[in-house]
Amino acid sequence: MFTERVASSGEIFFDRFCLNLSERLLTLDDQPVEIGGRALDILIQLACNPDAVLSKADIMDSVWPDITVEESTLRFHMSNLRKALGDGVNGARLIVTVAGRGYRFVVPVRSAVTPVARVGTDVTASHLLPPRISQYIGRRDGIHELSNKLISSRFVTIIGPGGVGKTTLALAVAHEMLEPFVGRVLFLDLGMLDDPSMVPTSLASTLGIAVRSIDPTPSLVTFLRNQRILLVLDNCEHVVESVAAVTTEIFNATPQVYLLTTSREALRVAGESVFKLDPLEVPPDGAQMTAEDALAFPAAQLFMERAKATGARIEHTRDAAGLVSAICRKLDGVALAIELAAGRVEALGLRQTAELLDQHLSLSWPGRRSAPGRQRTLQATLDWSYELLSPMERVILRCVAVFSGHFTLDGAIGVAPREIAAGLVIEALENLVGKSMVASRQLNGATRYRLLATTRAYVIALKGDPVAGRNLSRRHAEYCIGWLENNALAGVALRETSARARYLDSLNDVRSALEWCFGQSGDQPAGIRLAARAAPIFLGLSLLGDCYKWCGTAIRALGTQESGSPDEMHLQAAFGLSVMFTRGSNDDAREALNRSLAIAEKQNDIRSQLQLLAPLTMYHLRIGDFRTAIELGRNASRLSKFVNDPGTEALAHSIIGISLTHTGDLAGARAELEAAHQNPSPILDPAAIYLGFDGHDLAGIFLAKTLWLQGFADRARSCADETISDAFEKDHPVTLSIALIWAISLYIAMEDVKVAQELLDQFTARAELHSLEPYLAAARAYRGLLAVRSGNAGSGVPMLTSALADLHAAKYELFTTTFTIALARGVAEIGSNDEALTVLGEAIAGVTASGDVSHMPDLLRAKGNLLMKGGYHEEAVEECLSEAITWSREQGAVISELAATIDLATLRQQRGVSGVRTMLQSVYLRLSEGFENPLVRQAERLLARLP
Repeated sequence: MFTERVASSGEIFFDRFCLNLSERLLTLDDQPVEIGGRALDILIQLACNPDAVLSKADIMDSVWPDITVEESTLRFHMSNLRKALGDGVNGARLIVTVAGRGYRFVVPVRSAVTPVARVGTDVTASHLLPPRISQYIGRRDGIHELSNKLISSRFVTIIGPGGVGKTTLALAVAHEMLEPFVGRVLFLDLGMLDDPSMVPTSLASTLGIAVRSIDPTPSLVTFLRNQRILLVLDNCEHVVESVAAVTTEIFNATPQVYLLTTSREALRVAGESVFKLDPLEVPPDGAQMTAEDALAFPAAQLFMERAKATGARIEHTRDAAGLVSAICRKLDGVALAIELAAGRVEALGLRQTAELLDQHLSLSWPGRRSAPGRQRTLQATLDWSYELLSPMERVILRCVAVFSGHFTLDGAIGVAPREIAAGLVIEALENLVGKSMVASRQLNGATRYRLLATTRAYVIALKGDPVAGRNLSRRHAEYCIGWLENNALAGVALRETSARARYLDSLNDVRSALEWCFGQSGDQPAGIRLAARAAPIFLGLSLLGDCYKWCGTAIRALGTQESGSPDEMHLQAAFGLSVMFTRGSNDDAREALNRSLAIAEKQNDIRSQLQLLAPLTMYHLRIGDFRTAIELGRNASRLSKFVNDPGTEALAHSIIGISLTHTGDLAGARAELEAAHQNPSPILDPAAIYLGFDGHDLAGIFLAKTLWLQGFADRARSCADETISDAFEKDHPVTLSIALIWAISLYIAMEDVKVAQELLDQFTARAELHSLEPYLAAARAYRGLLAVRSGNAGSGVPMLTSALADLHAAKYELFTTTFTIALARGVAEIGSNDEALTVLGEAIAGVTASGDVSHMPDLLRAKGNLLMKGGYHEEAVEECLSEAITWSREQGAVISELAATIDLATLRQQRGVSGVRTMLQSVYLRLSEGFENPLVRQAERLLARLP
């Protein structure tokens, strides 16, 4: 590392500063700078590792090795350091904070590096090097690491794909080595050679050696035997055998000669150390960061520097930084590709440059005229690499280019022509990795491969045999079907966040295969099989748009052979669910779910029937058909007796329990929900049709609601908190949204508005992200409800009115009664009490007709309060409140009974009626917990005033 290299001289220079390590002295223009000891320690760490991101933990471990300090301590000393350096004054930037990662020392540094060994020649001795590049963006760490590797091993090859920056890095190291080698550094570009046999001759000629034999290698070795020199051989890939032979001879026979070579593949000779050069680091996708943080990434820095050099002006705004970041990601951080794209900004503008890359990755944009011909366009660079491949390597490269992202060795074998043996595929793939045409990385102990976007675009653009192309697409589709059957278990995708990331990556291939299958020259039967196997995964990952599109496409393509098959059953179920979640409970959703259930019944597939009864129950609950929902729940209970499986039994308990909550049978609902919630595993069967959500969490939030209504506030809160925590941990969008929408209602009922508001914000964000339109309407309605509660009926009523209209249109009636009660209260506040009573009257008639009588206590209580506010006869008010109490008792809803009893007791106290205390106390004494709840405290205050 750099710290080791500067230790010999003990001085680092940057800007107008000098940092003397041995004396622990910082000077500015030769004048000492006052700086604290800890701040100086931090500066030493940063200055010794310029351009590298040092994490806060690493800095604290180094500066405070024997004690534990808080991050605030580091921030304090970092602030003092910045003041001492004048960082930020007049735009000066020396230290940059990289969000979520640490700190980066960004000012160029100079150090007095002690030569490894000096000979008599002066440092100004002539050398054969191209000019020094002024900036090595993002490669400072690589320069130091490679310099150390070269000094220690004497023979290093830089490998990497075309355009990644191998020559630039080699030149940077060569210039760094001028002083240690006293100017004796020679640079030879072999890219112009066509004849491999000319490699030793060209090297001899550059060294000024007269060649008098057919093989000049012996003369080279003799000349170099007592020389201390660094030989840099650039672009060796097309003459790799010849370079390997001559460098082996030189390395073995000349102990003071150092060799630095660049190639797209290793030379694979004894003594060689390989330095793999990766693309520049790009800003991560989806990360929330400032423009400054995003543009601090090396790839973005290079883009900005090259764009500025062409005269383009890019403002440092968040939008611009987002476009630059997207361009860099699209180009995989490949330096040449970034430079070429940046060169278009002055003419096209930043946004259009990004759009053109999205539409078509341009391989023909010209670069600098001074660059070698093979590097003036990406096309030329890739032509150069492609021509160096063997016929078999070209075939396999064309095959694996069908993958849109990462792929495995099995995937490569799966898409290769059947007549090519697996061993030959493996060998060709290994060679492609070695030649930097395919990238590889280890993930969870397995190797995964991918083509850089530029390489893939190049291969796809190559003209080939149309029949071979169709056969490749068919093999790719069959591979995707097999992958889904063998690996893509929905249960895993639901519960493990890390596994979901892998599925999301592989689903890009599933999408491209589906596009081909249902295209003009595709294979529709294969597309139907593929869509049916992808459907549970689309649901499991809440990719509802994909599910709707491809299941609908496959259903329309069904023929007689597929009609009534398990594939159609899966497609109809997934299509119905995706419609219900994204477009509402319309006829398309009902018909698809019923069709799927009919197929399951015909095939006597009990598990699939149970899986389907859950979304069908939800469908009927959503449209307010509670009687049908209860019947479906009873049907699920009967079916569960035929399946000896705890998860399936729990699913049946969950279905019937949720249905019973709406009928007001809280005791029955609680028994069913507790039976469902006792099973800690997700209520699903990966072998059957997937629900699209985790029924375990759904049962949990309904159990919390039931406990609350029964008067067990503490247990309800604990159950709700646990369920929400579990849903957040799974981070499954639909499961979390379902849990949140009910939890918001529960926390509002418990008068914890702060938590309800926080959950509402998160619920809205997820509904927007996944286009869950009915949930977005519910989110707006909740905001209107909270506005009315806070006394802002003027803004709350329009929100509620609009949202309720959308919910009715989507046939999403689960929460409309709750929102209607809030609307009535809001309408009454802004002056129309009679209109509010009309609204409540219609709602009461609606729940009576639908059977959703669980809302009756709240509706009657709200009506009683409006009658009281409107000056109606006290007997009418008492009748409403008494009826609310009766409904509450019948349902076992102690909390609802307490709320209505408080209102009735207050009214009777004002009228001087006796027995009020006894009436209220009889309800209060039935509570065994939840005494911190505002409603319970209200009852206690009232009891304290009553005689």
